[in-house]
Amino acid sequence: MHTPEQSQLGQRSAYVDQYDAGLLFPLPRAPKRLEIGIAGAAPFFGADLWSAYELSWLNERGKPQVAIAHLTVPCETPQLIESKSLKLYLNSFNNTRFVSADEVRARLRADLGEAVWRGSGQSGGVGVRLLAPEQFDAQQVQELDGLLLDRLDLDCTHYQPAPELLEADHTEAPVTETLVSHLLKSNCLVTGQPDWGSVQIAYSGAQIDQAGLLRYLVSFRNHNEFHEQCVERIFMDIWTRCRPIKLAVYARYTRRGGLDINPFRTSHPGPLPANVRTARQ
Repeated sequence: MHTPEQSQLGQRSAYVDQYDAGLLFPLPRAPKRLEIGIAGAAPFFGADLWSAYELSWLNERGKPQVAIAHLTVPCETPQLIESKSLKLYLNSFNNTRFVSADEVRARLRADLGEAVWRGSGQSGGVGVRLLAPEQFDAQQVQELDGLLLDRLDLDCTHYQPAPELLEADHTEAPVTETLVSHLLKSNCLVTGQPDWGSVQIAYSGAQIDQAGLLRYLVSFRNHNEFHEQCVERIFMDIWTRCRPIKLAVYARYTRRGGLDINPFRTSHPGPLPANVRTARQ
């Protein structure tokens, strides 16, 4: 079983520009889920929505082609993909000839699907959508909808996850609301480099104290964990401490190395949010 410390993160890496699926480095989700009380099936649905802005290959005549790739990795996969390994893998397409964008898409779908389901005895899909240059001008910049928590003027003193800051008023009638903050920051689990994000929390149930929620989100500021793991920790802390009827947590992180990762977790199955980038991405 791979560990984050065995990955290429924080290490000098050779630049490989010929196709090599072996560069992908899957990491098991289970160890970090155990830390937040998930020993079996997770109490949520969702996916990790990736955007890859540095994808290029050669056509049969050797002419470079470019595209933006949107990747959808279901959260029930036993493995996630370490981000630097995905960057190195995508770089390996740079001087490789492919017949068409469809061949590139099929190769991405097959390689990523094998990596995230590896060792499970199961198989499943990974969504891959390629946007050609003629589609670039249709791409939108859109902020997360919801009431901005950052408007609150308050003191913050916790910079490691503090779920005790979360509380909800179960004496009043349930509410349905969507709350947003741009103050989410965590650090890479291996390198300690900062990861910046915006987060949207949509729920129905006892009203969550907004000041406590904002302080809780700020408390991730010095916490070392991958994007996917942070979002699952946020989901589980709110789910267990505030006991909402329904809950969805969606974070959009700024890109690094031409990639952004945007995990979405929800208590009830439904459509995934649109993979539309925010201004900071």
